[in-house]
Amino acid sequence: MYPKQIIDALRHVRYPGTGKDLVEAGMLEDDIRISGLEVSFSLIFDKDNDPFIKSLVRAAEVAVQTYVDENAAVHIHTKFRQQRLAPERHEEPSLHAAQVIAVHSGKGGVGKSTVAANLAVALAQAGFRVGLLDADIHGPSQPKMFHTEDCRPVSVEVNGRTLIQPIEQYGVKMLSIGFFVDPSQAVIWRGGMASNAVKQLVQDADWGDLDYFLIDMPPGTSDIHLTLLQVLPLTGAVVVTTPQPVALTDARKGVDMFRNEKINVPVLGIIENMAWFTPAELPENRYYIFGKDGGKRLAEELDVPLLGQIPLVQSIREAGDEGMPVALQMGHPAAKAFEEIAAKLK
Repeated sequence: MYPKQIIDALRHVRYPGTGKDLVEAGMLEDDIRISGLEVSFSLIFDKDNDPFIKSLVRAAEVAVQTYVDENAAVHIHTKFRQQRLAPERHEEPSLHAAQVIAVHSGKGGVGKSTVAANLAVALAQAGFRVGLLDADIHGPSQPKMFHTEDCRPVSVEVNGRTLIQPIEQYGVKMLSIGFFVDPSQAVIWRGGMASNAVKQLVQDADWGDLDYFLIDMPPGTSDIHLTLLQVLPLTGAVVVTTPQPVALTDARKGVDMFRNEKINVPVLGIIENMAWFTPAELPENRYYIFGKDGGKRLAEELDVPLLGQIPLVQSIREAGDEGMPVALQMGHPAAKAFEEIAAKLK
């Protein structure tokens, strides 16, 4: 290893407040030291209460191990241009939400993120104050669905605290790890690193007062789920599935996780996504591509409400890809389905 490799690797890490990489932003101190597989250097921050310190230090470590040598032992020191003269006062948590709801799926590919995005928009359209956390660290999709891929959160001072300001779009306040990483690069983080990043997006952000705080959970069960359950007082969970048996098996595990006596989060209901296919030229026809009423039967079996059945229609996919969730299209049949589900969460 040699210094230029370290510098080139750190060009892959961007400071969220400006969008510049660490080298371009002048945050890399000229003190790179290399001894075998041992690497050390310093990052310079403006203030010692910068809310991005922990996430950037982790991202810099991962960048060296990803682009230089996976076995590198990276030691990063932090320096500050300004330091506080007095200890920071203890403040109240920055998140105040009447309802904190996890949108979960047992497996990927069932449309969980699409459902979370459209439920958030439907609630905002109904006049509620809504926040959305994209907690899917390894597959963040909300920036794409809200047409905010180029947005970069900034830090703000709130009651003496420096916090991350969520991006607001379509009346929804939102944060995602997708705002802080290069969208063309995979997020290669260990479980603990991913969990800490999610915790920071919850605790060190200026969410303000909300009526609903929705969490687009990663699929399955992992460290991130346990972290969210520890740092957030969940008032309920929604489980998304398709009608096919393989998805239902994993959805059942998701319901069981929330019902576990150590977790004990109320399951508000099941949403059956891609329930049937209706071609635009034959609006009265229904084709049950993934099976019929699988989510409905699972809800009956587990004694939880069936919140709704969402059809597989091209316009939902197109709206998500264009960054304008279909719930924005008042009067659209698919939008109406999300409105009805949102009404059941009130």
